[in-house]
Amino acid sequence: MKNEAGFTWKLGMFVVVGLILFIAAIYIVGKQKNFFGSTFKVRTQFANVSGLKVGNNVRFSGINVGTVDDIQLVTDTTVAVLLVIKEDVQPFIKSDATATIGSDGLMGDRVLTINSGSARAAAIKDNGFIKSLSSVEMEDLMASVKTSLDNAGLITGELASFTHKMNNNNGALSRLMYDEGFSNSLKSTLSNLQTSTNEFAKFASNMNNEGGALAKLNDPEFGEKLDSTMSNLQSGTKGLSDNMEAAKNNFLLRGFFKKKKKAEEKKQNELKKQEEQRRKQQLKLAKERQEKGDTTVPAVPVVPADTTKTLIP
Repeated sequence: MKNEAGFTWKLGMFVVVGLILFIAAIYIVGKQKNFFGSTFKVRTQFANVSGLKVGNNVRFSGINVGTVDDIQLVTDTTVAVLLVIKEDVQPFIKSDATATIGSDGLMGDRVLTINSGSARAAAIKDNGFIKSLSSVEMEDLMASVKTSLDNAGLITGELASFTHKMNNNNGALSRLMYDEGFSNSLKSTLSNLQTSTNEFAKFASNMNNEGGALAKLNDPEFGEKLDSTMSNLQSGTKGLSDNMEAAKNNFLLRGFFKKKKKAEEKKQNELKKQEEQRRKQQLKLAKERQEKGDTTVPAVPVVPADTTKTLIP
């Protein structure tokens, strides 16, 4: 009897402890999955949920505030996601909030993150809808990294080829380092360039100093003298023109100018006759070729007439 009583007492304690642990586990899991306490629901849509599953956490400001309750495929480009969130967080989630899908660590489970939205917007209501933002996919990131690595490989190869050409026996860098004649020639060129630069600087300084030509152009007195010289030169030119006109009418020189004019006219007439004769010969040649059936007309070199005119008519 005593052994049976001890066994019954132990069995009763085992059952009681098991029930307590079972209730505690249900409470912990229920608290984690929002089985207990007030909650509200939020809906959103994604083109690609990127491996998000029912039961994954919903985070707001880095805190787990709910879970993913349901995922349904609406169309071939739309996936509806239903979220269950704690009611005490509702005032902080605004109607213009956005949802994104991320990862809990580098290789962790998927997590849906909610951004609060603007402070002026109203709080979201039960069964409210929030917009979603597409997240960066690991496949896209790896493809981008692969493209960058391929480009880096090409650039490295081209750089290696360039340095090889620069360092071989015929390269510019090799000649600069090992060819003494080329190096001396380059040094001489740079020295001459430096000398030319210094001389040009001196020339510019002399032009711009108080006694230079450019400085004199800014001198009012020099400007007045220059204007006076130009005015005198214009007057002298006009006087020379008048003297030449008077010389034409002088009875001593009138015959000379007339002979000069007649000789010029004769020269122009001869040139016109030569041009006319040349044209007639070309027309005759073209006609003969046409009669023979040769349609090829040779190019006629155009010799411009002498338009040289004497300054004195």
